[in-house]
Amino acid sequence: MTDLWEGLARAVWLVVQLDADLIEISLRSLHVTLTALVVASAIALPLAAVLAVRRFRMRRAVIALLNALMGLPPVVVGLVVYVLLSRAGPFGVLGLLFTPTAMVIAQVIIIVPLIASIAHQSLRELWAEYHDLLISMNVTQRQKIATLLWDARRALLTAALAGFGRAIGEVGAIMIVGGNIDHATRVLTTAIALETGKGDFALALALGFVLIALAILVNLGIHWLSRTEREGRW
Repeated sequence: MTDLWEGLARAVWLVVQLDADLIEISLRSLHVTLTALVVASAIALPLAAVLAVRRFRMRRAVIALLNALMGLPPVVVGLVVYVLLSRAGPFGVLGLLFTPTAMVIAQVIIIVPLIASIAHQSLRELWAEYHDLLISMNVTQRQKIATLLWDARRALLTAALAGFGRAIGEVGAIMIVGGNIDHATRVLTTAIALETGKGDFALALALGFVLIALAILVNLGIHWLSRTEREGRW
């Protein structure tokens, strides 16, 4: 019990004094996750809008697939990305394995279905309200999609924050494709696993505090956006 309290005290002190390793790992984790979020949102949000507006064959199958992929095991994603980026893989010549870029790729694959599925639900409801108006105005498909994306921007930001929350806490895929290399690919989750294994509970707890703080901020952001969205409708 004494060791636990000592570890907590040291962890708080590391956070308060802004320990260099703590800051480096936290910033790298934010950089990787935010990059993945931007790329994933650029893919998922237009895809969700197209699924809401257009009617085509296999549309229901695509929606069902996205919903199913929300529960895709991250370690499987990591394994697939590892095979593709390894020297024997088709993209091995790029030399991306065990780099932050590989970690971004894995996170993008993990969170695209989540963001697209959540965004599609909001856009589908909005399209039901706007359908007759936009059809009567004889606007193009691109204009319909642009209108939906703009008017649903708060709901879409909520979807993006949900993707951020999923990505920032991911460890399995990141460990496989990033390798947890010090000063290169070590992020919050992999560092926590490493420091716990080494018995350095103080640094592990400090990193855990940062990760919990980020998760709380994301959830508060989602709650606030959801509330303002409901108030805006009324």
